[in-house]
Amino acid sequence: MKTKKILTVLLSAVLAAGALTACGSKEVVSKKEETKASETVEAAESAEKTTAAEGAVKTGLSFVTDLSGSKDASAEGDGAAQADMTLVAVAVGDDGVIVDCVIDQIKSKITFSTEGALTTDPATTFASKNVLGDEYGMRKASSIGKEWNEQAAAVADFAKGKTVEELKGVAVDESGMAADADLAASATVYIGNFISGIEEAVNNAEHRGAAAGDVLALTSATDMEKSKDATAEEEGLAQAYASVAVVTTNGDTVTSCYIDAVQANVNFDAAGKITTDLTTVPATKNALGDEYGMKKASTIGKEWNEQMASFCEYVTGKTADEIKGIAVNEETAPTDADLAASVTVKIGSYIELVTAAFN
Repeated sequence: MKTKKILTVLLSAVLAAGALTACGSKEVVSKKEETKASETVEAAESAEKTTAAEGAVKTGLSFVTDLSGSKDASAEGDGAAQADMTLVAVAVGDDGVIVDCVIDQIKSKITFSTEGALTTDPATTFASKNVLGDEYGMRKASSIGKEWNEQAAAVADFAKGKTVEELKGVAVDESGMAADADLAASATVYIGNFISGIEEAVNNAEHRGAAAGDVLALTSATDMEKSKDATAEEEGLAQAYASVAVVTTNGDTVTSCYIDAVQANVNFDAAGKITTDLTTVPATKNALGDEYGMKKASTIGKEWNEQMASFCEYVTGKTADEIKGIAVNEETAPTDADLAASVTVKIGSYIELVTAAFN
């Protein structure tokens, strides 16, 4: 009996020791797992930093519309709905230094009579000033003999290698023109809106896949096809519809893409009097988000900005020919199953915007 009791005690001791060993083993494994997890996180963070160091850059867009140049129709002449749009695209490093910059403007002017009838052909499209080049006609009036697109390019080049704060410190005169001798030698246009546009584009910039060395392009298309005459029952509409794309390419494929649009609306009555508040700054579709109101009518329950983000993601990594070859129906809505699951809007014009970046 005594022997049995001794064996029981010994067995209990062995079991207790085993339990302690097991607990110790579990603790050791747990610590190893924590160490491994920590090392994995550190490796991921290191890889991310390495990628950024190797040249990943953010891209951003500023898209501002001014309606103040519009005027009523009168006995002296037709009224005009004028939308002046300033566009700035940037590529910027995480350190805030601007790597690349493109500046452009679109000036749309839609005229109407004192009878409330449009006098500009609704089929009219409006090319940007960079696209117009010498056709814009500033060179002959320029004190330095430079066209608008050349001067805008000079300001964009001046911004490269600088931060926003450095750029905001550039000397300007009381009229908002460059007082810095080097910049004034190549740009005599008002640069205040350019600098504010660059600042906004940098603030809006995000990592979308672009890298330093990629070609930055800013493309646009503007029409007025939804404009209409005024009647006794309904106001007329002068609408400049502008779509803009910021695209980077590496020579073969799209490395990043961002698309936005604005409907610059000016209403007028049957006497040609403007009824729109011209101090209003029309918001872009991306800025409007859910307020744009497409989601409730969408068969896939997605807002315009969500669909456009999906389209941009879809074309990233593709060549110009692959993008041109995207399957669409007669209305240019996508028929490719993968794309159609997240995009149902017409994409014909957006395909043109993106592929124009390769030119």
